[in-house]
Formats: sequence, C-alpha cells, structure tokens
Amino acid sequence: MSKIVDYYYTHTSPWTFIGHERFLKMAKAAGATINFKPSDMSVIFAQSGGLPMPKRAPQRLAYRMMELKRWRAYHKMDFNLEPKYFPAQGRLAERVAVAAGKAGLDMGRISGAILRAVWAEERNIADEATLVAIADEQGMDGKALLEAAKTDEMAAAYDANTAEAMERNVFGAPTYIIDGENFWGQDRLDFVERALA
Repeated sequence: MSKIVDYYYTHTSPWTFIGHERFLKMAKAAGATINFKPSDMSVIFAQSGGLPMPKRAPQRLAYRMMELKRWRAYHKMDFNLEPKYFPAQGRLAERVAVAAGKAGLDMGRISGAILRAVWAEERNIADEATLVAIADEQGMDGKALLEAAKTDEMAAAYDANTAEAMERNVFGAPTYIIDGENFWGQDRLDFVERALA
C-alpha cells in the first residue's frame, strides 16, 4: 500500500525551495501520494513561538545565511540568498496553488514555478499579473486560477490548511507528515525517504 505524505509549506521559504523538487522525485520514486497543503506560516509562527525574520536575533540571521550558502553549494543550486521581493506577501500565490489543486491540476508543478519565481527569478509573487504569467507558463489558465484564488472558497481552504497544520504540531516550513510522524525541514528528507521505503 502506497504511503501518503501531508506536505505543509509556503512559497516564501527558501528551505521549501531547496527541498521541493527533491521531495517530489522522492515521493514519485516511492509511489507515494502527496497532499499539498500551502499554509500561512506567519499565523503558525505566532502560535508556536517562531519569529518572523525582522524580529530574529542577529546571530540567528547570520547563521541562517551561512546555512543557506551551505545547502545551495551542496545541492549545486543557483538561487538568490536575498531576493529582490523578500519577504514577499505570498498568501495570494498560495491560494493560486490551492485553486490549481481544486481544479485537478498539478500542485507540485505550480508550486515549483512559484518557488522559482521568488528564489531564482526575482519575480514578485504578490503581483497579480506575475501570478497569471507564472501559471500560464505552466500550461495552466492563469487568469482563471487567479480569479478562483480570490474566492471565499479558496480563502477558507487555505485557512483550513493553516489550522490543520497547527493542530498537527507544525511550526515551520517545509513539514512532511507520514503515518502521523512529523519531519520538519528539507534537511530531514533522508528520513522522509526512509519512511517512504
């Protein structure tokens, strides 16, 4: 019987970006099903004791940057450590991904494109025209997804993901839950792979 992974994430997380494609390949190789759950990490941080970037201590910010450089080099990835549009307001983009899922489209693909837009392409995912273009580039109807993302239904679905994440002790992105066990951070993907085996 194939495993199910509940994947809680935000497009404004560099750690989600670093792990996203690797995780998708890992899940596919294992024949696992992914439940994509974009969530509002600002709400989760407030509830779980996490701090947004501007409120973190200088030594924590310095270590974060050092770790990002290490992981970027380790995975031979090319991305911006301090993107032009960061911190981006990602709620609408995340609701575009939710809308894609509700329409039966590939959430992994659209989320990968949104992540790249932030971290590798210097694009503003808070801009509606940019979101339409990103979806169109993935062969999806960007205008339709944007309009759907603005509905109460998608807002409620996004809020439900966030509430569910908090109920399940998620406190950061990305978090992968398999058989009730939480794995926080892209640096836990080796453990995720074992759990899927």
